[in-house]
Amino acid sequence: MKMKSHCPINYSLEHFGDRWSLLIIRDLMFNGKRHYNEFLESGEKISTSVLGDRLKHLEEVGIISKGKDKIKKSRIKYSLTKKGINMLPIMLDMVCWSGQYDNKSDVNNVFLAKINTEREMLIQSTREKLEGEHLMD
Repeated sequence: MKMKSHCPINYSLEHFGDRWSLLIIRDLMFNGKRHYNEFLESGEKISTSVLGDRLKHLEEVGIISKGKDKIKKSRIKYSLTKKGINMLPIMLDMVCWSGQYDNKSDVNNVFLAKINTEREMLIQSTREKLEGEHLMD
């Protein structure tokens, strides 16, 4: 991937800096979605062409990987890589920020409080869960 610049913000944006990529990462990280059709069912209504493009891009930059589903061999299963799992603190910060400024946010208040009061423990336990689910496939 050719970078426009090596500014840290640009690097991040080049990898995951669009709405759809972040929503796919959200679904993998917090909603247990792992298959193409599950991503299509998200409330934001991503189109099939955009979904295919974003999945391909996220795989190319090493944030997700794809493999065969062990249960239904003809189906592709997407997983977060270590690089993708390491986005957890960023994603939690986005949840906090939205919870603070969006008075209609559907973030669970218990989860929001946990992010604010038990951040490191939440990161560690969630990281372990994600590694077990995504890296052990």
